[in-house]
Amino acid sequence: MYLTILQPRREGFISTILTVLKQYSAEGLSLLQHRGQDAAGIVTCGSGGRFYQVKANGMVRDIFDSAAVAGLKGWMGIGHARYPTAGSSAHAEAQPFYVNSPYGITFAHNGNIVNTPSLRQFLDVDAHRHINTDSDSELLLNILANNLQKTGKFRINEEDIFTAIGDLTRTCIGAYACVAMLAGFGLIVFRDPNGIRPAGIATRKGARGGTDYLVASESVVAQGCGFSDWEDVKAGEAIIITRNKITRRQVAEPKTFAPDIFEYVYFARPDSTIDGISVYRSRMAMGEYLAETVKTELAKAQLEIDVVIPVPDTSRVAALQCAQHLGIPYREGFVKNRYVGRTFIMPGQTQRRKNVRRKLNAMPEEFAGKTVMLVDDSIVRGTTSKEIVQMAKDVGAKKVIFASCAPPIRHSNVYGIDMPTPKELIAHGRTTEEVAQHIGADLVIFQTLPDLVASCRQYNPAIETFDCSVFTGEYVTGGVDDRYLEHIEKLRNDNAKAKKLHNTVEQAEVYEGGCSGPMNGSDSLISRTDSIMGLSNHSPKIGPTAMPSPNDTVGLHNSYYGQ
Repeated sequence: MYLTILQPRREGFISTILTVLKQYSAEGLSLLQHRGQDAAGIVTCGSGGRFYQVKANGMVRDIFDSAAVAGLKGWMGIGHARYPTAGSSAHAEAQPFYVNSPYGITFAHNGNIVNTPSLRQFLDVDAHRHINTDSDSELLLNILANNLQKTGKFRINEEDIFTAIGDLTRTCIGAYACVAMLAGFGLIVFRDPNGIRPAGIATRKGARGGTDYLVASESVVAQGCGFSDWEDVKAGEAIIITRNKITRRQVAEPKTFAPDIFEYVYFARPDSTIDGISVYRSRMAMGEYLAETVKTELAKAQLEIDVVIPVPDTSRVAALQCAQHLGIPYREGFVKNRYVGRTFIMPGQTQRRKNVRRKLNAMPEEFAGKTVMLVDDSIVRGTTSKEIVQMAKDVGAKKVIFASCAPPIRHSNVYGIDMPTPKELIAHGRTTEEVAQHIGADLVIFQTLPDLVASCRQYNPAIETFDCSVFTGEYVTGGVDDRYLEHIEKLRNDNAKAKKLHNTVEQAEVYEGGCSGPMNGSDSLISRTDSIMGLSNHSPKIGPTAMPSPNDTVGLHNSYYGQ
């Protein structure tokens, strides 16, 4: 969900480097839009270690217009596209986050921490650091900052940073792929000891010498921005990139390497390669394995299908391969409205249900009088599946078989993908027959877990284990017990999110015209006009709503303020 770009400069070439950085930061972040549609942000670092920020709720294309991008100055930057897995959808939790002590650090993170209560207590009681949001990212940032502060040095070096990250990996339990930017120093990249969340690094030749570096969640960003030599960051590895060099080190003790298999099922773009596995090829294999299971289940049910139809978009690759393997016609039966976001990552069950029919429309000629098999990547809450089955029947389908490329999802994902509570998962506590009855299908067919693992592992046999916790309930990091699951249920269920959204709306009404690019939860009453004019935020705004901006004290320039 994040990207970082660093362009080592040679004296005299600063202006050219600045222009390129602005262009590729926003364009690169747009290539990760599928990973988060809730909020987005970019922070760059300019001369004198000054940070410049653009962040707000909304889509990348809406936030980063020409005026907003014009305020991003510097030779390195980090960006993030977010949807909430912990905390809320409030604009206060948009990333990157920032702390001014020590040294000035901005930070972006993909994943989730499972020992947050003890970490919060440590930061409060021992480190005396204030955490202003419910975001795990702010928590991780402050743990890192506290570890760096222990050095007591006026200026730190790579050795100090590696030590600080190593200490963090022993303290923080969970999944995290992180990027940080140290003011005037360089970029820092690290990945959790199990490598659950993805991260990779790529390079290209600088416009006037030197090497440009890019770090992102998926390889598609590197390809789209003209970078090459994509390499996955290793589990437990830290990388430090400065103007002069790049340094890499294994900072965490060896643990089971277990990338999240749901990246290949749904989350990642098909044109990405993650941990040496082509997402596209893995989905092709899922279709082939699924076809064998379909043959068996259809024989048991004494059913024959006339056509295979994918549920756009993620399942297309697998559905086509499945149809070819079965020797049954493949048809596009649904037309997708591409201006509606991914329903899976929308906060709130009501909103997801409402958007299914806004997103898809069935073509009657492909369904009327036929026994159709719909293929989807997975069945999570069942919201989309139930509506789609009904849509197929509404336009005349005789029978509807629903095939899932993934096994039944019965457990929460605690590592950064929003499957909030088992109670909201349709397969939890239900048999396959009961799932079929619930969504209105004549038959439901699930991929088996061994087949799903084989679909991915065949392209990188070196990966012996995947994180399959949503299917098995086995959490590779440990530290996940019933008490923790109850804790995240209270934080993440739809009722809790609706309450937080209501509170956010009330706050927006109170602070009408307020800053949509706050620092870690603070709201600033500064207009967008001031920002575009390039006024540094070191003085209170003069006027009836005058009050000191929190950015006056942190020295970070906001160049986007929502309406």
